[in-house]
Amino acid sequence: MPAADPYTVRLTPDARQDAQVFAYVQPDGGWCLNNAGFVSDGETTVLVDTAATERRARALREAVLASGVPLPRTVINTHHHGDHTYGNGVFTDAAVVVGHEACRSEALAAGRQLHLFWPQNDFGDIRITVPSVTYRDRLILHAGDVEVHLIHPGGPAHTRGDTLVHLPRQRIVFTGDLVFQGGTPFVPAGSLSGSLRALDVLRSLDADIVVPGHGPVTDPSAYDATERYLRFVAGLAEQGRAKGLSPLQTARAADLGAFAALQESERLVANLHRAYAELEGAPEGSPLDLAAAFGDMTTMNGGAPVACHA
Repeated sequence: MPAADPYTVRLTPDARQDAQVFAYVQPDGGWCLNNAGFVSDGETTVLVDTAATERRARALREAVLASGVPLPRTVINTHHHGDHTYGNGVFTDAAVVVGHEACRSEALAAGRQLHLFWPQNDFGDIRITVPSVTYRDRLILHAGDVEVHLIHPGGPAHTRGDTLVHLPRQRIVFTGDLVFQGGTPFVPAGSLSGSLRALDVLRSLDADIVVPGHGPVTDPSAYDATERYLRFVAGLAEQGRAKGLSPLQTARAADLGAFAALQESERLVANLHRAYAELEGAPEGSPLDLAAAFGDMTTMNGGAPVACHA
């Protein structure tokens, strides 16, 4: 079998199984360095997410080929954020894009959003390519005899249009950005409460191998670690709001404790923006002022803007 790209991690032991499953893990999983993955029966390939730049999407395309499987006929988007979708157009000469119905509408509304946040970054020739096939609750795709289950967590979580990609026979799940392994969770575009409920959906799948949206491949212990952080944010928000503090003031006064080692700790203040909104009765997933949240993250960084690493 041809050697795979160094970012490619084989999740099934050998090519003799009915499915070959790979995670495409971009180190170190920071801003704009997302994970993707693909599953194939040797004749039909399904790709999970793309990448933030044309260059990285083309590298992903080459990694699929280097793994000895065909290019995808189907691309699944776990949510609309550009680091997971900007590269869709690199694959749509032969593939259809599938996602939750809210993923499609959010991608259309967001447009070239990453360009707005990181105007100096070289994203390459990016054509916003949204899902042309959508679902509402659940959908089963097939790569030959391999079942690929698409599951919406039931409400806003990381975004309004999240998709969990579950391979029940292989006991593998691609979580999208419901899990950041080694990185700080990020919920301002979705819901803190909904993210906690989504973790219960993930637990119910009983997968052994967990491919997060960012960071190394892990196991279900990542759900508990994510939950602890989200409950920490919820507690900070309740305390800070009761004292009349802003999200930024609350974040600056916080002792991160066990969470200090997580990457992108500045995300705390953006998460507090969402937590405050929910405490004030805003509907889950309702729009926040993301420019204000990113501005506060810049302040948390000592005036240094949040950096896109793609």
